[in-house]
Amino acid sequence: MGTVRLTMAQALVRAMQAQKTVIEGETLPLFAGVWAIFGHGNVAGLGEALQAAGEALPTYRGHNEQAMAHAAIAFAKASRRRRMMAVTSSIGPGATNMVTAAAVAHVNRLPLLLLPGDVFAGRRPDPVLQQIEDFGDGTISANDCFRPVSRYFDRLTRPEQLMPAFERAMAVLTDPAECGPVTLALCQDVQTEAYDYPESFFAERLWTPRRARPDRQELAEAVRLLKAARKPLVIAGGGVLYSEAEAALAEFCMAHGIPAAETQGGKSALPAQHALNLGAIGVTGTGAANALAGEADLVLAIGTRLQDFTTGSRTLFANPDCRIIGLNVQVFDAGKHRGQPLVCDAQAGLAELSAALGDHRAPAAWTERAQAERLGWLSLAARCTEAGNQPLPSDAQVIGAVQRWSEPSDVVVCAAGGLPGELHKLWQAGAPGGYHLEYGYSCMGYEIAGGLGVKLADPAREVVVMVGDGSYLMMNSEIATSVMLGLKLVIVVLDNRGFGCINRLQNATGGASFNNLLRDTRHEALPAIDFAAHAGAMGAIARRVEGLAELEAALGDARNHDRTSVIVVDTDPLAATEAGGHWWDVAVPEVSERPEVNAARERYDAAIKQRP
Repeated sequence: MGTVRLTMAQALVRAMQAQKTVIEGETLPLFAGVWAIFGHGNVAGLGEALQAAGEALPTYRGHNEQAMAHAAIAFAKASRRRRMMAVTSSIGPGATNMVTAAAVAHVNRLPLLLLPGDVFAGRRPDPVLQQIEDFGDGTISANDCFRPVSRYFDRLTRPEQLMPAFERAMAVLTDPAECGPVTLALCQDVQTEAYDYPESFFAERLWTPRRARPDRQELAEAVRLLKAARKPLVIAGGGVLYSEAEAALAEFCMAHGIPAAETQGGKSALPAQHALNLGAIGVTGTGAANALAGEADLVLAIGTRLQDFTTGSRTLFANPDCRIIGLNVQVFDAGKHRGQPLVCDAQAGLAELSAALGDHRAPAAWTERAQAERLGWLSLAARCTEAGNQPLPSDAQVIGAVQRWSEPSDVVVCAAGGLPGELHKLWQAGAPGGYHLEYGYSCMGYEIAGGLGVKLADPAREVVVMVGDGSYLMMNSEIATSVMLGLKLVIVVLDNRGFGCINRLQNATGGASFNNLLRDTRHEALPAIDFAAHAGAMGAIARRVEGLAELEAALGDARNHDRTSVIVVDTDPLAATEAGGHWWDVAVPEVSERPEVNAARERYDAAIKQRP
């Protein structure tokens, strides 16, 4: 067996280049590139190796380590986990900047390879610049922060450790059930140390989706439950899109007359015009989906974690006879809510489930009820999103303006605040993947960086980022990166002068408006923030508009621009769509000097009693 002498960093880069996948018959690199900000902990080792790789493993430079990782996460999500990216930083604040993004990837089950530099394995210069010192444990570094938010963590203290560590990393990154962030902490001296690696370590390897088929007994029980159900309902989660099972889902629902609702992660798995697509479910759900969920005697939950926003904090499925089938590739999720597990890939599972059901259909009255509820909701949603004559438009009306401008192939990106709830209820998704919401971790600051990753994954699609002023102020530097890379985004900034969503929640729980809207904070003067001027200074084509008519005109111009556009519009911080939705368990103080809080607590106690 031949060997090749390389530094550990050079070997890592060469091994990454050897990983391939096949998409629509074309062999592509599994790793689309590496996002990098260099410092003393990675510039000499990994930096040298990446420079030498050139276009074989492209390096992209962002302006913030967390933002770079968000871009990599969004790329993986837009690529349906079929391709991925790596992110590298130096050893100190650059590394810990990525911990939040690691949590985003962890919650959303998305592949992300994190390569933070680390301290010297040899410890000769300890403590080095930016080193965290633990008085009782000499093995700890700042990178130990990644352990709870990594599916696999390793610290490489010798160059030959790369081989087993990289093998384990690839197993996690490509496994449908275990998929998530991997952290390989690279000691900075070890990055530069040479070793005689076997040539076989760099042999090309092809990774294709593993499609686990259902167990025969679990399949038989799922079929029995579905045939016995009088009011079945499908919940489509993000796993449907990860599995590329949207066609199988559409066919399943039509063949068996079973209506479907969508989680934040699953929205766009079915087109909005599908006759049995009831839209969003749960706390931010449509009236149609939630009405049927409240009566359902069987829920087929496909590729979803069944988190509290989906289940209305476990109060949505009000029928005492309701059973849940958890069709999920991860056994941890398949058995939630005392469900009947059906552990398998979504695409393979739906195909076998449909074949086993044969010509069985849900009762016609249930199917017809679903279709009627759907049409009623669509009519109501249209009224919520139409233009009005208010001094300030609501988020819903801005969504309506963007919707009227958009094309079916466009992708809308969002993450946190009030916008995700409004979009979940009201946005009419076109093509699969056209609704890209990070609501698993709901990370403020994901939006613009996430849009960058989506555009990198699919440059042909128009990517529109909808972001509130609060999230914009948290992380906006990748506007400059989008201009630098020629990755055009259309960014709509909804300025309500603060954190309007949490202000509304604060009021709903009886609290006084406090420390959320800028006007309710401690201040000597309120800042007059010119978001358009700020975005323009980073190279975007930016403008502030007055009202919906100007917004729609500006959107029309933006589609024809050759670089990123930022459009700023003032919105009403108090307005929200009251239609649809469901209770959410947000604990209220048991005692308070405020009568409003005490009244809210009474409502809370009454709601808790309704939980099955």
